[in-house]
Amino acid sequence: MAVVLYGIPNCDTVKKARVWLEQQGVDYVFHDYKKAGVDAGALGRWVDEHGWETVLNRAGTTFKKLADAEKANVDREKAMALMLAQPSMIKRPVLDLSDRRLVGFKPEAYAQAFS
Repeated sequence: MAVVLYGIPNCDTVKKARVWLEQQGVDYVFHDYKKAGVDAGALGRWVDEHGWETVLNRAGTTFKKLADAEKANVDREKAMALMLAQPSMIKRPVLDLSDRRLVGFKPEAYAQAFS
């Protein structure tokens, strides 16, 4: 199965991950979830694996612009609904290695994943 990098192209962290993958010669497919959306099943697997607290990007402007009522009492179901409705709220990037996923970009974690 191909390595898939999920994110949005204008995100600086996604750009760093893409450069890292290209410099290492890693073949990957880029999935722009701002244009193509994100599959609920895939998002559910990410949340199951890493927890919604990790996958939901609460530091981003999309989340911060929500009304206080929308930001209150977030649980798994509410986080999933927010991220499906506005994929920009998903922490970026998500690297799908088929047997596991990495959320965010840390060069040392990527290096370990491909060693």
